[in-house]
Amino acid sequence: MAYRRTLGVDVGVVRIFNTYGPRMRPQDGRVVTSFITQALTGTPLTIYGNGGQTRSFCYVDDLVRGIVGMIDSDASGPVNLGNPHERTMLELAELVLTITGSDSPVEFHPLPQDDPTRRQPDISRARSLLGWVPRVDAEEGLARTVAW
Repeated sequence: MAYRRTLGVDVGVVRIFNTYGPRMRPQDGRVVTSFITQALTGTPLTIYGNGGQTRSFCYVDDLVRGIVGMIDSDASGPVNLGNPHERTMLELAELVLTITGSDSPVEFHPLPQDDPTRRQPDISRARSLLGWVPRVDAEEGLARTVAW
């Protein structure tokens, strides 16, 4: 933004929230890949705390559409690109188990002290400036990711 203000450089700032999809590394440490890998290998799905903390997950195709929309617009941002639909960690685990057909158990572990209880992007600027909303729901996105 400093370059935009001082030098007139055309910039666009996006904030990316919890993107997932095919080609993710199984051991990257993110919850989607962890749950899918655990379910596919028959190991317990690891939930920290009681599973009530929420996250919002955005499928990669939606993110790419948002970035392209930002590039093609005159907006400078910042614009949040993510899915505003929240899921609890327990709901995500259950959905992954359903999609994979796995009978892996769910294990609960102590919640890390700095773990946020809620993450949900406000996409109102993406809606108004870019005409962007996510199109791929979690069921479809997770099914595509599991298939890969």
